[in-house]
Order: sequence, then structure tokens, then C-alpha cells
Amino acid sequence: MQSPQKLTQLTETHRPTLDQALEAIRTRAYWSPHPEHPKAYGESAAADGLAAFEALRNTRFDLGDQPGTDGWVGGPASEGGEVSPYGPELGVSYPHADVDVLLPAMRAGMGAWRDAGPEARAVVCLEILARISARTHEFAHAVMHTSGQAFMMALQAGGPHAQDRGLEAVAYAYAEQTRVPAAADWSKPQGKRDPLNLSKSFVAVPRGVSLLVGCNTFPTWNGYPGLFASLATGNPVLVKPHPRAVLPLAMTVKAAREVLAEAGFDPNLVALAAERPDEGIAKSLALRPEIKIIDYTGSTSFGDWLEANARQAQVYTEKAGVNTVVVDSTDDYRGMLSNLAFSLSLYSGQMCTTPQNLLIPRDGISTDAGAKSYEEVVGDLAKSVGGLLGDDARANALLGALVNPDVKARLDTAAGLGEVALPSREVTHPDFPDATVRTPVIVKLDGAKPDAEAAYMSECFGPVSFAVAVDSTTAALDLLRRTVREKGAMTVGAYTTSPEVERAIEEVCLEESAQLSLNLTGGVYVNQTAAFSDFHGSGGNPAANAALCDGAFVSNRFRTVEVRRQA
Repeated sequence: MQSPQKLTQLTETHRPTLDQALEAIRTRAYWSPHPEHPKAYGESAAADGLAAFEALRNTRFDLGDQPGTDGWVGGPASEGGEVSPYGPELGVSYPHADVDVLLPAMRAGMGAWRDAGPEARAVVCLEILARISARTHEFAHAVMHTSGQAFMMALQAGGPHAQDRGLEAVAYAYAEQTRVPAAADWSKPQGKRDPLNLSKSFVAVPRGVSLLVGCNTFPTWNGYPGLFASLATGNPVLVKPHPRAVLPLAMTVKAAREVLAEAGFDPNLVALAAERPDEGIAKSLALRPEIKIIDYTGSTSFGDWLEANARQAQVYTEKAGVNTVVVDSTDDYRGMLSNLAFSLSLYSGQMCTTPQNLLIPRDGISTDAGAKSYEEVVGDLAKSVGGLLGDDARANALLGALVNPDVKARLDTAAGLGEVALPSREVTHPDFPDATVRTPVIVKLDGAKPDAEAAYMSECFGPVSFAVAVDSTTAALDLLRRTVREKGAMTVGAYTTSPEVERAIEEVCLEESAQLSLNLTGGVYVNQTAAFSDFHGSGGNPAANAALCDGAFVSNRFRTVEVRRQA
């Protein structure tokens, strides 16, 4: 039974943060309640976080009384357990659920959660995020050792940035649910007769159980928007992590269950569905009639399958795309090269927003450093990447580790697709000698040759980029349009000093629904987005059918049911 005293306390604590988040999504100005700097969490936070993470290793991850537990999965690598991309085994075992028991139990708490209303659900969600934020260092190690992100990126992207995206989803959910008043008196004049009077109430009603299918590379950043959007709109959430990245989402589920129970709600509103090796439960879960919402980040093939087959559910997907940068001209040549080099290197290109195709006119470009030929631009970019990653310590801090052998296989194959402008090299990690750390490869391709098209028109996820020679900027825009329309893109970048070219690039992106970054030469990169201000994806091209985060991402997770009474 819900605790009014606890809800009052949570409202007093978190309502100001919710109001600030609502203002932030309205103004799109910079704001974040979650600090990025490691020392902001206290002098002992780093040591405490590492100790807490180490204490989880080689143990059973207890979720208390989660219904339907019929065994344990994970554990040693020989039994399908998680292995860090840096080498060590995590050894964590997770409860395996009989979903025939678990799903009915999850639905049992929906009524009270629905009746609590949008504000109560929002402040409970904010308390969950606050508990997670207090353990940011612990979560950072869990993200690092499941995704391969370098520690600082795991702390920031897996911690405060992910928490910001979760809070953003809660703010949008609250705004959409409160757009309609909870009650209204309705009176229709009837001339000489008495007016018609009705009392009306409007209730935001959840769709049903929401399934979150987690990803390997960004388990929290990509997982939190859907999780909190569904929970804040009244839906139970079943979290199905990627088999190689269970721990961060299991920790999230446990925190959510604890907060829900303390607030007097059914903890089974959030549950974990870990799987046995090769069990492949995402597909069977996705087709169950209880599942009414699905959030998925991953391959195009499975995303397309979900959209086509999970017809009983509202499906939100982020899939693959071919991100493109058009290089026409620049008034800051060094800044452009530096910005692109960082974008290509960050997390070994294992981001859905990393640029892949660099479209460069074969006759070269104009710059503040004079005219530069295609060969010079590619060569200078290769030098910029090489310089950025020349020091192994800095390289390890930027690159992280390759998340799985498939990425390395694509990297090795890419070198044979064309002339290599920058070969990839191995980097040894001083603390984790078993980590696979590789610098990016840049391959030159001729956009006019049909045999090159198969390479640059397919996503090559990982530290691979193609410098594609095109006949002109006009040809680059034609190729950009075709790429976004046929393959999708999470991001588009462009460099130009021409107002006419800028307008033409913008028109392509507006018509094809692609998020555009123009002339970035400083400390903001095309593959980074800020919650409350930037949209991640548009939902308007094949790379994703949803944007993180807008009203459309939350509004169809609930329906409004009206009750009319004679006044």
C-alpha cells in the first residue's frame, strides 16, 4: 500500500528538480542536475565505487523476492557469464525468471501505480535516479567492464549523461500526461431549457508491460529513456539486458525495486529478465500478448523484425545508420581536422553517432590555410588522428576497448576495401593487457566507382571511416540524400563557408529528417548530444523510428480514458 508520508517527502525533495527539467525541455538551454566531474561525488567516492563493484563480482545478484525465479544464469565465462572487454571475468550470477509467473505478477501492481497519478510517479522515478546518481562511480565500473568504454567515458556517459536522459524522459512524460486536466465541469446552454451539465474526469491509463531490450555498448544511456518513459506513464518495465552487459541494468532494476517498495508500491513494477546462453528470449518476449511497449537499441535486422512482428506492442527502435560528413570548405582547417579526429576516435567509433563517410570533393576544398586537395585533406586528417592517439595513455583514455570480436573483424576487413590512408595499430593497455585496443583506420574510396559503393553504403560499426572522393559538393549532397533516405543516419555533419551550400545541406537534412551539426571546430562533437536540449535521432529516417527524447517518445505509452457523470 502506497505511503502518503513517503510520497509527500519525495515530492518536497524532487518537485523542484522536475520543475527545472520541465523548464529545460521548454527552453532547450544547458542544464543538468548530475555532475560530470568524478570528485563531485565526494573524496572517497572513487575508492568506494571500485570497492562496491569488486564486491559484486563472483556473487549472486539477489533481487529479493522477484517472482518466478527458477534458477541462476551467468556466473563464470564457461557458463555464459559476462567477460569484460578488458579481460577479467565478472562472474556475476543473475536470477532467471519463469515469465509465465513473472508477467502476471508485474501486472498486479499496475492499478495502484496508475491511480497514484503523474506527479507521484515522476517523483518516485526521480528518487530512483537519485539513488543511481549517488552510486555513479560504482555504475561507471559496471559500464566500463561490460561495454569496453574507457573509465572516464563510462563514468560520464554511463552515469550523469544517462541519468539526464532518464530525467528528460520523466519530464516529457509528466508534461504529456498533464496536458489534459484531471477533471472538468462541462455545461452546454440549451436556450430556455436548463443547460446540460456533466462532470468529467480524465485518467492517463498505461498500455501494459513494457519490454526494454538492452544494448551492449551503452546499456544505461540507451536504456534509461525507455525505462523511465514507460515507468513514469504507469507501465511496468521488464528489463532484458544484452547478455554481455547485464550488470549495469541489473543494478538499475534493484535500485528501482527498492524505491518502489519504500514508497508503498509493488516492486514488481520493475523486473529483470536475464537469459541462459543462446536462449534468445527477446524474440519470444516481444510476441507475448502482455507486452504492450518495446524499447530496442541494436541491429537493423532485429529492429526491423520487431517493427514487423510485434504488432501487439508500440515499438520504439534505434537501429543502424550510415553517418556522413560533407566537407565543402572551412575557415578553421586545423579546428576541423582536430574535431573530426576526436569524433572518429572516441570509444573506438563504437557509437551509433560516429561519422563513417567523409564526402570530400576530388578537386579539393578551400580553407583558411589555402586550397587543399582531396589527398591533402585525407592525409592531414590521418596525421591529426595519429597525433591525437600517438601517446598510448591518451589513446587508451579515448579509445576504450573493442566491445566484441565482430568489431575487430570488421576493422580488419575494412583495410582491404581500398587504399589505406591511416592504418590501425594495436595499443597495449597498462592495466588490462588482455584488452583489445585498436586505433581507427581511414580508407580512401572513389565515390564514382560501383565497387566502392558496397563499402560506403553499408554501416561498418567500429573504428572505421571512409574518405569518399566525390565529383563536387553537389554530388556530395546527392549522395548524402540517398544515404540518409536508404540507410538512415543518426547524425550528419558538414563544413562549409558558403551560405548557399549551408542552406542546401540544411534542406537535405530537413527533407530527410536527419540531425545536422554545422562547422564544429571546438569542444562539441557531432557524435555527442546533450539531454534536455539535443535530440538523439529524429525518428524520421531508417536509423531510428523514435527520437530521444520528444513528446512522441512518451505520449503513446499511455492513453487518456474519460469518465463522464451527470452533474
